[in-house]
Parts: sequence; C-alpha cells; structure tokens
Amino acid sequence: MKFTKLEKSWALYDWANSAYTMTVTTTVFPLYFKAAAEEMGVTASQSTAYLGFANSIASIFIALLAPILGTIADYFGFKKRFFMIFLAMGVTANLVLGFVPESQWFLLLFIYILTAIGFSGSNIFYDAFLVDVTDDSRMDRVSTFGYALGYIGSTIPFIIAMAIILLSQSGILPFDGYTTPKIAFVLTAVWWLAFSLPMATQVRQVYGLSPVKNPVIQSLKRLATTFKNIRLHKPTFIFLLAYFFYIDGVDTIIKMATSYGYDLGVDSNMLLIILLVTQFVAFPAALIFGQLAERFKGKKMIYVAIIAYTLICIYAFFMKTTFDFWILAISVGMVQGGIQAISRSYFAKLIPKHRANEFFGFFNIFGKFAAIMGPGLVGYVTLVTGKSNYGVLSIVVLFIIGGLILTQVKPEDHSV
Repeated sequence: MKFTKLEKSWALYDWANSAYTMTVTTTVFPLYFKAAAEEMGVTASQSTAYLGFANSIASIFIALLAPILGTIADYFGFKKRFFMIFLAMGVTANLVLGFVPESQWFLLLFIYILTAIGFSGSNIFYDAFLVDVTDDSRMDRVSTFGYALGYIGSTIPFIIAMAIILLSQSGILPFDGYTTPKIAFVLTAVWWLAFSLPMATQVRQVYGLSPVKNPVIQSLKRLATTFKNIRLHKPTFIFLLAYFFYIDGVDTIIKMATSYGYDLGVDSNMLLIILLVTQFVAFPAALIFGQLAERFKGKKMIYVAIIAYTLICIYAFFMKTTFDFWILAISVGMVQGGIQAISRSYFAKLIPKHRANEFFGFFNIFGKFAAIMGPGLVGYVTLVTGKSNYGVLSIVVLFIIGGLILTQVKPEDHSV
C-alpha cells in the first residue's frame, strides 16, 4: 500500500520522537541516572524505584491535563497550537538535560519529568491527528507505519550516541563517562525537532468543531455531557478500561526494562546493543501487525499481544543470564509496536471524528493514569522485596485484567 504525502508527514513524527523514547526513556538516561545516583550513595534498587516514581509523577500531570486540553483542541485552531507547545517543552527540556551536572541527581530527575511531560503531551494531539490524515480503511496500516518508522528512526541517533560512548571508552575521543550521555541528550533534542517539521508544517486539522466564545468553559461542559451520556459511547469506554490495564504493563516494561537489566547484572554496553537489535526486530514486526490486523481485525491482534506480554513477564521472573535478557528484549520487540499501533487505530475507529481530541484526551488519561500504577507497583514491590524480578512479575495481573475486560467490547461496527 502506498502512503500519501500527508500520511508520511504525520508518520514522520513517530520517526522524530522515538529517538527520545530510545535514548532518554529506555536506555541512556536510566543507565546515566543510576550511575550518577550510585556515585552519590544511592543503592541500585533505590535508584530503580526513584526512576519509577519520576515516571509516575509525569504521568499524573499529563493525565490531569489530557481530557481538558483535548476537549478544547476539538475547536478549530487549537489542536496544532497545543501540539507545538508540548513539542517545544519536550525538546527544550531534553536539551537542558545535557547540561545538568551529574552530581545533581535529583535535578536530573526533575528535568527528566519535564521531558516526559512534553513528549506525552505532544503525543495526545499527534495521535488525534490520525483521523485527519487518513480514513478508517487505512488506519491500521498508517498507524503501524508510524510505529515502524519510529523504531528505525530512533536507532540512528542512538547508534551515533553509542559510537561516541564506545570511542570515548577506548580513548579515541576525549570524553568521560558522564559527558557522553549529555552529548546523546543534545543530539536527541536536535533530531526530535528537525524531523517534527513535516508534521508541524504539512498536517492540518480536518475534523473539528466551530470556534466558540469561552472555549475552556464550553469544553468543561462538553466533558460533563460526555460523562453523563457515557452509555452512548459504551464500547469506547469499555475499551478504554481494558486499555488502562494492559497498556500499563506495556509502558512499564518500556520504561523499566533497562533498569531491570542493569540490576540483573547485564553489562551497560551490552544493554545498549541488545535494545538496538530490538528496534530492528520491531520494525518489520509492527508492519506485519498492521497487515494481520486488516485480515484478522485489530481486536484479535490486541489479544495476541496481551498473551505474548503475559508470557514475557513470567519468563522475566526466572531470568538469570545476559542470554535470557536477549530473548526477553527480542520478544518484546516483536509485539511492542503492534499493540500500541493497533490500539491507537482501533480506538480511532470507535470514536466520532469531529470530537477526536476529546476522546484521545480520554485515551491518554487512561493510559497515563495506568502508567502511574505500573512503575509505582514495580518500584514498591522492588523496594519491599529487594528484588527487581518480583516487581516485573507483578505486571502480569495487569495484562490478565485488561484482556478479560477487552472481551466485553462489542462495537456496532464489527469491521474493527
């Protein structure tokens, strides 16, 4: 299937912001933060817990703002404006992260929280733009195309950053172990901004509501009406409840995998290589998910991913070696992009398009409130037991609950 210029411009934002996910959230920052924190007397299990709490704080902030901003953005003129505000926040904070002294580990966490808010906030409106760039029949393919681009795009600045780290360790480049991560953060900020330009300049809001006076007040009234008439959108909200649980597990694994590997004793450089290979595995896997969703429908493919993640968490509990972590990472790569992309497009088909921002606000608030629970749960269990594998195992229950609730989603349009 050939993609239009508009679809490509939209999908390139996945290419742009996934560099942040790969370099900051998943790999370099957790390793950098844990090393800096331990240098200041913080134990490995404590730093893992603090990182989990930081992710939860960022999620709370976005969860509180998402439905209100999303509802306002349904009025023409606001969707792109809010997207640009959060994009600027994320890129700027990411750039600043490269200049914070490593001895200030608490400040590092604070700036990291700002980057996470900017990243997640921009994604609220990016996701909602899916209904503006394509139609229902192409949504699964376009959504998975975006995630696939993200997996490949994220590897380029990551490879450059890893090359700088390795060359510095070998003495070829004159940078110490704390300077190279900072270079990676700056590089990520530049990449993120540069490849956001097609989205910023080409994509426009197609579906929306006519401008009104006092949009904030009107938006609050619309939110109240939506909740009051929730029975009119029953399949949508049941799906959101299922999504609340299973995406919590997905996001927690993404954010905490590197810290878990570190605690397992996997060498830092090996962790980076493993996660890089995972990205290359995820690229074709995401595209395949999109093709299978057209044939077997999106809901069935979400079930497949939930079952896979449940088995992955059980396997993670028993991991002992670096080879085990290889198997874990590649297994995650095979389903990660698929469950995220199909969830996005499945939801987009359920909602009224002229109120896409309002409903994607709910989509994000359910996702972000879930992301409070997951990292917090891992952090708590890890602190209590002193063992990270018990924290990972606790995620299984989230996938099971999410899958059971998903069985109750019965949309009128059975094509989804």
